[in-house]
Amino acid sequence: MGLAACAAPSAPELLTADGIERASADRAAYPDELAMFRTSALRLGDALLASEEGNVIASPGSLLIALAMLRAGASGEAAAEMDAVLGLPEADRDEAMNALLASLEEYDGDPGSVDEDNPPAKPLVHTANGLFVDRDVPTGRGYLETLAKHYGTGVHPVDFRDQAVTAPAIDAWVNKNTGGRIEKAPAPYDPNNTFSLLNSVYFAAAWDIPFDAEATSDEPFATADGTVDVPMMHGLQEMAYAEGPGWQAVDLPYGEGFVMRLVLPAKDSDGGAGTLNADRLAEVALALEAADPEDVDLALPTWDHKSHFDVRAILEQLGLQKTLSTTSDFDTIQPGLVITQAAQDANITVAEKGTVAAAVTQINGMATSVRPEPARSISFDRPFHYQIVHVGTGLPLFMGKIADPR
Repeated sequence: MGLAACAAPSAPELLTADGIERASADRAAYPDELAMFRTSALRLGDALLASEEGNVIASPGSLLIALAMLRAGASGEAAAEMDAVLGLPEADRDEAMNALLASLEEYDGDPGSVDEDNPPAKPLVHTANGLFVDRDVPTGRGYLETLAKHYGTGVHPVDFRDQAVTAPAIDAWVNKNTGGRIEKAPAPYDPNNTFSLLNSVYFAAAWDIPFDAEATSDEPFATADGTVDVPMMHGLQEMAYAEGPGWQAVDLPYGEGFVMRLVLPAKDSDGGAGTLNADRLAEVALALEAADPEDVDLALPTWDHKSHFDVRAILEQLGLQKTLSTTSDFDTIQPGLVITQAAQDANITVAEKGTVAAAVTQINGMATSVRPEPARSISFDRPFHYQIVHVGTGLPLFMGKIADPR
């Protein structure tokens, strides 16, 4: 594959394309592409939230990055379908994603170093891209170069049939890159896979102005099934505020660089938060970005939630039919690659001092063209017969049977 090895603690050997360095990227050069990414992420988030009832936490950003990595190896009808359905840029897509990732990397750090009871004043945002491939299946040179140049990663060659080794290796990657908030890969392990693409996002940040824990008290919260009492935080501080037909919204700031965008549907809204589709949320974003900060007396509950998504089913509903069925349009990645699974796990904790959240998106596939059959194996682990035979004559000089070899 023309690969060079470099160290990757707690994971199998990481192989990257020879002579390819991460390209420098300036997000100012890609305003249109980044706007398309935001629109795409809102659509993906809308689909994720609509797939589950009740409390839901998802990471459209993680899913978008994972899909962009998959798109980097697509061709033909699948490539065209992904661009059309997901609204991805047709040109400079990988370059713009590199710029997006580089912007997030300004806040990079080790999730394992975070005291989650006291989130850091400067937000810590750790994103990671991982790709586990079967060592018996060739990975396309061009795809490896794209991963190295624009996504800052290579591949981990493993033996997917050796579940006892490979499943823990993938889980260790997930655990490490989410600071232990997610311990296992979201998709069920399948030894027939030859390809597992992962993206993780970890976020930890203190509020710019923390809530006073003494001001938190149990207060009523109207659910679809009636009113319940929940811990409610209170604070008066300056933040962006906007409102529109059927909604109010604020951007609650963290220490720097990030806000928690909170959008409240009108009381007479039949669908509650479900009325906030991607188009409406884009409208909210524009309004808040144009708003001047003002003093807001905010009441906000604490919460600690987690969600799991069958992303493959969601992508199918969005219209990625060819992408999920083709056995030829991902040949750039692996010969005959077909997408078998896609899943996401996400969780979040919101309290008086700040927020901690993590997500992992996994897209798995299987090469259908070239994976060799395993070497034939036999284990004499039960009673058996034996002979000592003279080859020239076929004469069995000795013959026996083993019932217990002790």
